[in-house]
Amino acid sequence: MTTPNQPVINPGERASIGRVLNDQRKAILVALGLAVAVFWIAGQMGEWTLAGCIAGGIGLGLVNHLATEYWLLRIITSGEERTRSEMVFATVARLTVLTAVAVTIAVVFWPDGIGLLLGLALFRLLALVMTSVPLLKELKKP
Repeated sequence: MTTPNQPVINPGERASIGRVLNDQRKAILVALGLAVAVFWIAGQMGEWTLAGCIAGGIGLGLVNHLATEYWLLRIITSGEERTRSEMVFATVARLTVLTAVAVTIAVVFWPDGIGLLLGLALFRLLALVMTSVPLLKELKKP
């Protein structure tokens, strides 16, 4: 069952980055608002490097989220059946790259670089809430 806000994806349809950006407008706007809020708050305290690192973590989390959504859209539209091992390998590879980039930036900008990990965690929490709330509303319907 689809809801009015849920995009319809048909097998055979072509996956595109534009489609992902359009479908994830709310996540993009939330990430942008959160990054602006971080600069607003930390900037007033003179912690510009920390603000940049937290905003960078939010941006890195957003890029990971959009890459995941694009990957899933490509799988759905291709109509192919992926094996569990293929999906696990792709996920581990993506998360390994994300971890390597995040830890490298955190070390280079230490101690403010730890804010990057905080930004990643903040975005992941918000993305989880944004995904869970519509699902819970759907389950609540009779």
